[in-house]
Amino acid sequence: MDDFLATTGAVLAQIWTAATTPVDPPDRTVVLAAALVALAVVLVTPVWRVARHVVTIAHEGAHAVVAMLTGRRLDGIRLHSDTSGLTVTAGRPRGVGMVLTAFAGYVGPGLVGLGAAWLLRAGYAVGLLWLLVVLLALLLLKIRNWFGLWSVLVSGAALVGVSWWLEPAAQSTVAYAVTWFLLLGSVRPVLELQSQRSRGRARTSDADQLGRLTGVPGIVWVVVFALVTLTCLVVGAGWILGPAV
Repeated sequence: MDDFLATTGAVLAQIWTAATTPVDPPDRTVVLAAALVALAVVLVTPVWRVARHVVTIAHEGAHAVVAMLTGRRLDGIRLHSDTSGLTVTAGRPRGVGMVLTAFAGYVGPGLVGLGAAWLLRAGYAVGLLWLLVVLLALLLLKIRNWFGLWSVLVSGAALVGVSWWLEPAAQSTVAYAVTWFLLLGSVRPVLELQSQRSRGRARTSDADQLGRLTGVPGIVWVVVFALVTLTCLVVGAGWILGPAV
C-alpha cells in the first residue's frame, strides 16, 4: 500500500508540474494549420458527425454546471449516438435558474473554447489538456447511459494519452487544435438548430424551451446563441493569434 501511495503521489506531482509549467506556443504556421484542420472537421459533414460528439459533451456539461450553480439538482446526463443529449435536473420548473440552465447549452462550447484560448495565451497548453481531463472525469460521474459513458471515456483516454506520452511541442499543438475546434465547432450547431426549427423538427429545443419560459420568441434566442458563439470565436482567435501574456 505504501508503494502504491508513493507511486500515485509521484504521478500526481509529475502531472501538476507539467500542468503548471508554461510552455512556448507553437510556430504561427502550426497554429494556423491547427485552425484549418479544425475548420475542415467542422465543415466536412461526415467528419463533423463524429466530431460533433465532443461539442455535445461540452453542451450538456454546460447545462449541468449552470444547473448546479443555480441551485438545481443534477440527476443525470445522457449522450446519444445521433449526437443529441439530455441533461435532467430537478427544481423549480420556471425562474432564473431554469432559464440560465436552458441557455447554457448552445453557448457552452464557445465559452469553454474561450477559456481554453485564454489559457493558451498564458502559456498553459499542457495545463489545459489536464484540466479537460479533470472536467471529463467529473462529468463521467453523472453519465447515465452506455453510449455517453463510452463517449466520455474515449475522449478522456485520448487526452490522457496526449498529455502523458507526447512531447510538449506535440501536446501544445493538440491543445491549440482542440481549442480551435471548440471555438469553430460551437457555431455550426446553432445554424443546425435554426435549420431544424424552420422545418418544424425542433419543438423541444433549448431555444423553444426558453421561448416558453420567458415569452421571448425562440428565434431571438437562436440569434443570441449565434452572437455569443461568434463573439467567443472572434475574441478567442484574437487571444490565440495575438502576443502571449
